[in-house]
Amino acid sequence: MQIQRIAFGRIVLDGRTYTSDLVIYPDGRVREGWRRARGHRLSMEDIAGLVETGPELIVAGTGMNGRMRPDPDLEERLEREGIRLHASPNEEAAVFFNERGPAERVGACFHLTC
Repeated sequence: MQIQRIAFGRIVLDGRTYTSDLVIYPDGRVREGWRRARGHRLSMEDIAGLVETGPELIVAGTGMNGRMRPDPDLEERLEREGIRLHASPNEEAAVFFNERGPAERVGACFHLTC
């Protein structure tokens, strides 16, 4: 799966346009309408379903301006599960996601606005 375009409020994945926050699972499934329990905070509970799929890496698009912030202990908690976290503003996160090789199990979550 490749991210072809990302802009405020939209993302294009393999030719399909999405207009709500979403989760991308390592098997290529996409869950639209993703919400976090605390708005601009990203917690382990927010990505529990993604964690259960066993990714090696989770790429978190933190919004076009990077306003969504991972909980302070999230990276450490994921590392205990054997999962790396890369969190950055959407444009950078999209490039990072696209650079991953097909052999790596990568999941992602993107906050498409702020």
